[in-house]
Amino acid sequence: MDYKKLVKGGLAALMALSMTACGNSGSSEGGGSSSEGTAGAIKLGASGPITGNAAVYGLAVQHAAEIAIEEVNALGGTQIEMNFQDDQADGEKAVSAYNALMDWGMQISLGTVTSGSGQAVAPNYAQDNIFAITPSGSSTAIIYRDATNNTDPYGVLFQMCFTDPNQGTASADYLKAHSELGSKIGIIYRSDDNYSTGIYNTFKAEADKLGLTIVDTETFVDSDTDYSVQVKKLADAGADIVFLPIYYQPASQILVEANKQGYAPNFFGCDGMDGILALENFDTSLAEGLYMLTPFSADAEDEKTANFVKKYTDKYGEIPNQFAADAYDCIYAIKQAIDNAGITSDMSTDDITAAMIKEFTSMTFDGITGLSMTWSESGEVSKAPKAVIIENGVYVGVE
Repeated sequence: MDYKKLVKGGLAALMALSMTACGNSGSSEGGGSSSEGTAGAIKLGASGPITGNAAVYGLAVQHAAEIAIEEVNALGGTQIEMNFQDDQADGEKAVSAYNALMDWGMQISLGTVTSGSGQAVAPNYAQDNIFAITPSGSSTAIIYRDATNNTDPYGVLFQMCFTDPNQGTASADYLKAHSELGSKIGIIYRSDDNYSTGIYNTFKAEADKLGLTIVDTETFVDSDTDYSVQVKKLADAGADIVFLPIYYQPASQILVEANKQGYAPNFFGCDGMDGILALENFDTSLAEGLYMLTPFSADAEDEKTANFVKKYTDKYGEIPNQFAADAYDCIYAIKQAIDNAGITSDMSTDDITAAMIKEFTSMTFDGITGLSMTWSESGEVSKAPKAVIIENGVYVGVE
């Protein structure tokens, strides 16, 4: 997906109708996209940022879901109609989007794209008993009422992506197994963000357990735009590997600042780093050599991944990121559960939700972000992460 062209071309077109089911199209309320769909189609709701600073994530999810739904509907049998609302990665707007989707008649949901929005709207899904699987909302606060202790699950909310704690643990394990990347770890994380702090906390705990050496830890908040102090402190501490459990926008600015200071450690991030190569006005050469953990590698040679990457690239002019891949898998996992349970659009939402939960907690799913995926009763997915490195402006899988 060519986000640069999309932004330059104007987002108004994206906020118009882009429904994937057949039928005459019509604009929906609340800044989302919708169509009339086909008779008997399951109504699938979703929200995410398709405008604003986090639009790269929402657009990736929306577009990949549309591709998958087009494929599913073309097979005959189960038909899906999607309504995607723009929540601008804002909790209040996510609640408004949820209400618009319920008014529309949502029966199953892709939840939200971002963690903050997901946390804001999670109680609504539980209260209304609507099954949801988020492709990319990784905070445990989306699936647990008590995210501090990861207890009291909502029960209706599932994740296709890794949880933040799992990403932190897996990152520490990877750095332990690949000490050639660096032995003195520096960390910069965003202290007012659930995603960033969630990964940091478990990374720190696992790093301590494994005996890894953390020489300095620095923080920032959302309003910060100058990272010179944090970068200098890590450089002065001698950090030769810098862990960045943050989103790609501030990460890009940190890379720019490190380059200004002549500081060249290895950098290592998680799934929120995905999107940095599509960031407008960023010198992507500064991201060369950046490592990240992700469930998806676009250079994978299996037929399913290759077909998805080709279709996505042909349609949007850019290689899909892991947010897109997780969304694609969500649609096919939903289809598998619908087919297995014999769900039809005339069933009550209570019956649909009960059937979806039963299937997701018992089935095994093979997708492009993992094989033999399973889900716990709390909604956490079990699958193996992959490491990638940016080389020559593309993601390349590494061991």
